[in-house]
Amino acid sequence: MQTHRPLTKPTKQRKMMYQAPDHVRHKLLAAHLSPALRASHLIRSLPVRTGDTVRVMRGDHKNVEGKITRVDLKKYRIYVEGLTREKVDGTTIFVPIHASKVILTRLNLDDKWRKEILDTKLKAKKPKRTEEKPKRAKKPEEKPMEIEEPKKVIEEKPPEAAEEVKKIVEKKPAKKEKAPKKEITKAKKPTRKKTAEKTKTKTKAEEAEKEEQPKERKPRRVTKKTAKKNVEEEE
Repeated sequence: MQTHRPLTKPTKQRKMMYQAPDHVRHKLLAAHLSPALRASHLIRSLPVRTGDTVRVMRGDHKNVEGKITRVDLKKYRIYVEGLTREKVDGTTIFVPIHASKVILTRLNLDDKWRKEILDTKLKAKKPKRTEEKPKRAKKPEEKPMEIEEPKKVIEEKPPEAAEEVKKIVEKKPAKKEKAPKKEITKAKKPTRKKTAEKTKTKTKAEEAEKEEQPKERKPRRVTKKTAKKNVEEEE
């Protein structure tokens, strides 16, 4: 689906403005509303029509107020009552003004279509009031039934039985106190120095034993030369 993109080139913007159809031109000729109208209609701007009263805000004819007599959609200009000038011939003509230099002070609501547009916009802007529902009266909370527990009947012992109990308690032997546990001392591990000394003594004894033993000579390898020499010696 093709989407509308905003035009950035000024040449394209001018071309769009000059080639725009009438319903688009009507929207381009919109003016701001006065503060009083904006408060009542909740709209910032509206397209201009003949019969609307207007006040000029900028230019040589500032603060001039009057009704719009004609709207020129081809040249994008409006003509206001009282805004005239004399030509060299002596004839008077209306001064063309752009809608952006004007403020709407009174609207012409003879057209029913325009009235409906304003009403729909006003309904959309007004915040919807949410009617609060009447709160229901809370029912009194029913307390759960309390079940009465049966009262314990305390049997009162006669004074003779109390004396016998005291005697039995006195006869009971006192509990023996437990003897404190003996601390088990662990054998200390030999330090590094002692282990090093032991290894040194062992190595010295082994070396002495090796020196005492006679060294075993390895048998010579018999080569061809040595074999010839032995044969010659025997002859």
